[in-house]
Amino acid sequence: MLIQAAAEGTDTYEMNRNLVLTDGARVDSVPNLEIETGEIVGAGHASATGRFDDEQLFYLMSRGIPAGEARRLVVRGFFAELVQQIGLPDVEERLLVKIDAELKASV
Repeated sequence: MLIQAAAEGTDTYEMNRNLVLTDGARVDSVPNLEIETGEIVGAGHASATGRFDDEQLFYLMSRGIPAGEARRLVVRGFFAELVQQIGLPDVEERLLVKIDAELKASV
């Protein structure tokens, strides 16, 4: 993220979230913050990487949801939280439909 010199008064936070779904997958998450002005309110960055949560899978399966569908629900929830930040319902819906199609084909 670049905070340009003209962006005085900026208050921002960059978060990189990664979900590792398969064995052997690798994540290189490098949050980057470059500030060209000393006149900002605040700026920060972080990165979090995690594997698929087996406890969430167990919870859903214990309520009768088949394993494949439970995995799709957990992954969809991860993406839906991000997609909802777009703020354009038509775009959000199209993205979630595409995500659902990809999940049915791969998870």
